[in-house]
Amino acid sequence: MSSIFDQIIEGKLPCDKVYEDDTILAFHDIAPQAPIHILIVPKKKIKGLQDLTAQDMHLLEDAVRIAQKLAKQFDILEGYRFLTNNGALAGQTVFHLHFHLIGGKQLGHELA
Repeated sequence: MSSIFDQIIEGKLPCDKVYEDDTILAFHDIAPQAPIHILIVPKKKIKGLQDLTAQDMHLLEDAVRIAQKLAKQFDILEGYRFLTNNGALAGQTVFHLHFHLIGGKQLGHELA
C-alpha cells in the first residue's frame, strides 16, 4: 500500500521541498510543531527504524548529514531536535521511515 510519503516521492502529491538527492527527500511538515519542522524521508520504502537492514544503514548517515546541513541553512544550530517515531505506540502515523528536524523556538521537555 502506498503511503503519503511514497506519493510525494513519486511526484504524485506536492510538497514544499527543501532538499533532494538520490536517496533522500526533505520538505516542510504540513502540520509543524515549531517554526522549523522539516521531514527528512529516505526514498527507499522502509516501514520504520526496526526495518532497516545492514544494507540500509547508510540512510541513517545520509539523514544525519542532511539534518546538519538544513540546521545550518535554517539557522537553528543553537538548538534543534532530530527524531523518528517507530511504531504506532511511539506516535508513528505514516509508516514510511522518516525523521523530524524541529527547531526555531525554545523547545520544552515534552517527548514529541
